[in-house]
Amino acid sequence: MAQLRTWRTWIEPVVAAAQVASSFYDTALLFAVKNYYNHSIASLNASDSDMLQKSISNFYIIHNLILGLAPLLSAYILAKIGDRQRRKVTICVPLFGYLVSRSLLLLVILLDWPIEVMFGSAALNGLTGWFTTYWAGVMAWASESSSEQKRSLKLIVIELVYGIAGFIGSLSSGHIFVSLKITNHQGTTLMICSLSFYVFCLLYSIFVLKLPHPENVGLDNHGHVSSAEPTESSKLLGEKDKESPLSPTPPRGFIALLFASAILYNVAVDGGIDVLSFFLLNKPLNFNPEYIGYANAAGYMIFVTSFLAVFILSRWFKDVTLILLGIVSFTVGIFIMASVRWTVLFFIARAVMMFALIPLPTIRSVLSKHTQGSSYGKLFAVLQLSLAISAVLTSVIFNKIYQVTLDTFKGTCFIISGIIAIFSLIPISVSSYKYPALQTIRRG
Repeated sequence: MAQLRTWRTWIEPVVAAAQVASSFYDTALLFAVKNYYNHSIASLNASDSDMLQKSISNFYIIHNLILGLAPLLSAYILAKIGDRQRRKVTICVPLFGYLVSRSLLLLVILLDWPIEVMFGSAALNGLTGWFTTYWAGVMAWASESSSEQKRSLKLIVIELVYGIAGFIGSLSSGHIFVSLKITNHQGTTLMICSLSFYVFCLLYSIFVLKLPHPENVGLDNHGHVSSAEPTESSKLLGEKDKESPLSPTPPRGFIALLFASAILYNVAVDGGIDVLSFFLLNKPLNFNPEYIGYANAAGYMIFVTSFLAVFILSRWFKDVTLILLGIVSFTVGIFIMASVRWTVLFFIARAVMMFALIPLPTIRSVLSKHTQGSSYGKLFAVLQLSLAISAVLTSVIFNKIYQVTLDTFKGTCFIISGIIAIFSLIPISVSSYKYPALQTIRRG
């Protein structure tokens, strides 16, 4: 019975299924947008590939703007509700929003509705919390159901599950899109599969998922939650934890520096990745749905390599060192991406970014170690909102830069992204120098 209770505390099945669903949806949306504007341009007797690129880019500017700003009305409110012993709210409400809003894409495909209907879908998805609330809820759940010693490992395991699921979803999405057709409309099967996974996530979250009582939380040998009663040794360990040099209320300057580094790094990553899909569809690469799937899968492999790096290197290096390693890995890879002209070089650039995932989950882990459990939801929601707002501005700016530089140097956005990533090294380095006592505990 105790083992059953332990199994019910795992958030990993929700993370995995939701990410597979999201991978299917992203591929379906990208090609639905491409096909729609391709048809519109053809009807105008035009064949300009730059016109198609700009049309797709403009769609995503508006779509991402709505998607990023709409959660500002709901994310913090849902996070506060989650911190009041209703943790499931921050997971179930966004999942419901995903299911309902993304169902509209299926109708767009089947009924040939204008692609602009997806702007309404983005608004609905945002108002129900979107990824901003969902991921903050997942991080809060994982933090609350893990010990401080295993917190960093627990959060990177969640990221690993997310990445593997994304890899599987992306790898298969292109083949499903091309090969499996139940109607004459491309993408129908892919969207039905996506919505089926969202239904599973929602039902699992409502009826199966169970948060353990904080006083009974422990970890088994695999890093999962155990609901067993605390032993004498664990009680002694708990007393020892209270004397840890990690204060639950660190200086505001320390938190500000971590937030600054996270935001700058997120801007760098979002700026490069936001235009990557358009870059791959355009000359000289001209990726088809299958190769888009391979490209996305290569991106998700970073979750695996980053996890292995944390799992192995955390025995010798502190959090700040791992964060710096991740930033440098991304920076070098994105500079290589700027000069990509062949498919092989694209995958080399992706391989160089193998540690690029490490910074953000590690920063979240450091923050959670200095925060009381009752404030996890608000902390992660504020961080996620900060990342979402910066991501919206980044999406608009980088998409416009990409449009302007189409005829000159298509890798301009990647160069700018790399420069911003270099700037993100500064706040985390300053925090390590100015607050060394808060950086002394290694990852468990």
